Amino acid sequence: MNAQTQFKLSALDLEIVLTLVRCGTLANAGERLGVDASTVFRSLQRIERGIGQMLFTRSRAGYQASELALAMAGHAEQLETALESARSAAQIRSDDVSGNVRITTTDTILHGLVAPALQTLRASHPLLRFELHTGNALASLTQRDADIAIRATTRPPQHLIGKQIGPIRVALFGSKNGTVRSYADVQSGKAVWIAPDDALPDHPSVLWRKRHFPKVQPTYRVNSILTVMELINQGLGIGVVPLFLAKKQPELLQLTEVLDECQTELWLLTHAESRHLRRISAVYGYLAQTLTLS
Repeated sequence: MNAQTQFKLSALDLEIVLTLVRCGTLANAGERLGVDASTVFRSLQRIERGIGQMLFTRSRAGYQASELALAMAGHAEQLETALESARSAAQIRSDDVSGNVRITTTDTILHGLVAPALQTLRASHPLLRFELHTGNALASLTQRDADIAIRATTRPPQHLIGKQIGPIRVALFGSKNGTVRSYADVQSGKAVWIAPDDALPDHPSVLWRKRHFPKVQPTYRVNSILTVMELINQGLGIGVVPLFLAKKQPELLQLTEVLDECQTELWLLTHAESRHLRRISAVYGYLAQTLTLS
């Protein structure tokens, strides 16, 4: 493939390459760019003819980026960051912070910690908007699927920067209206268990239960720790719940001391190139100051 001697890459060309690197398919890239897949395909063909090299390997699984495509995507990200900085600098008033910030976390952390903090933050910066993604998988900050992540982990990704908020301590809880009144009742086999399902197979509470109660088969299996707590609140059984969540539920009955085997850490994470953007910096800085597990 011969390069066109007069060909010059444009900012739009770099955006197309970056989007296809992030999305992996023509259809997804087209959706993000606001065009159809055939337009992305024709644009990619034009760019590849222009530079005289293939940028992607095509397969049924999608488009696999070459080293050159990844290098171009890196330059495109720098341009994307510079444009974001320029837009932030051009805000009407110097004290205004505006724009969209994408946050990924779990529903437990969102409802227990993040949502109350964001409500207070918006009082100071009403032009901010938030996209809140909840799930057990960590959305990619590198590919800009999210700007900020708040996650329970003992090993945060090394390519991200962040702050350790503190330890997430948990205990076994029942309901004050339930029949299980003590840990002795649990050990005697009287308890109905509520536990995470296969969406969280390696959750510390699952590993703890299997270690100490290997014969237990949970009666209720759910896909989030928040739902574990909600079902305990309704008197359906017992389960392991974070203390920061349980302290706001007066109907919960703590059946054990803190389970040290289950402890994880809460991390506030962002991408190094994004943190200086004003909208992201404002939200990150506020959450770093206000999120607390005590």
